[in-house]
Amino acid sequence: MLPATSLPSASSTSSAETESPFHIVKESPIHGRGVFALRAIAAETRIIEYCGERIDEETANERGSHDPENPFHTFFFSMESGLMIDGHVDGNDARWINHSCAPNCETREEEERIYVFALRDIAAGEELNYDYGLVIEARYTAKLKKSYACRCGASDCRHTMLALKRRKS
Repeated sequence: MLPATSLPSASSTSSAETESPFHIVKESPIHGRGVFALRAIAAETRIIEYCGERIDEETANERGSHDPENPFHTFFFSMESGLMIDGHVDGNDARWINHSCAPNCETREEEERIYVFALRDIAAGEELNYDYGLVIEARYTAKLKKSYACRCGASDCRHTMLALKRRKS
């Protein structure tokens, strides 16, 4: 695993881009801490890797939330292999990126690693966010949606961090 640092995109050639970090963690108007652009970030730039301990689902269920006051708040990131990354253990700044229903970033899994990429040009000072699209097998009740309430404030906010369920055809 690479050190917990911001990574410039492979297409970056400027030495200034490789020497200056893309982001800073500070208080967020969305929720708790957030990650903010220190400078302009071009669309398609790889900003940061989501780091942490790789665990299986059973271990994640045993650990649960690291916040007893909010049992639905974790730093788990599911991977295609079925493993999860627990950003609470050996994690980096990526764990502080908040959810948005109108995101400026997205996550991509590449060679069993998770990276955050800019979906569009991002201005200096703008908070970085991506759509968590949480998938839960349970029926989406009002109570469950409230447990995963979204605070992004986007005009098209769906009011939950849960992924939209696809209708069965």
